[in-house]
Amino acid sequence: MDANKIDMFFVANGKKLPVEKSGIIREKMAAVDDARYGTISSVEMKDPTTMLLISIFLGGIGVDRFMLGQVGMGILKLLTAGLCGILWIIDIIGISKKTAEYNYNELMKVL
Repeated sequence: MDANKIDMFFVANGKKLPVEKSGIIREKMAAVDDARYGTISSVEMKDPTTMLLISIFLGGIGVDRFMLGQVGMGILKLLTAGLCGILWIIDIIGISKKTAEYNYNELMKVL
């Protein structure tokens, strides 16, 4: 893939992906032909800031975990009110990293 397209992809989606894995993403994207750029850029990524707000306001009932595809943990948080608030606080601290990992995994499925 063309280096300009890779740079445009990172300008648009850089904050949604883990910084430490950007080299891996660049290598995989460079190995892909230009025709697949549309498919790669159409991957829906969740915004870490939005997920943080969702975690703050609705994380006590597990909405943040459901949105990241972690149904089991979402049900646990729903039934226990975020383990009496403990898991809710832990998720508020780490939701941005979890969201970036989720986005990375979704992108790797396409690449």
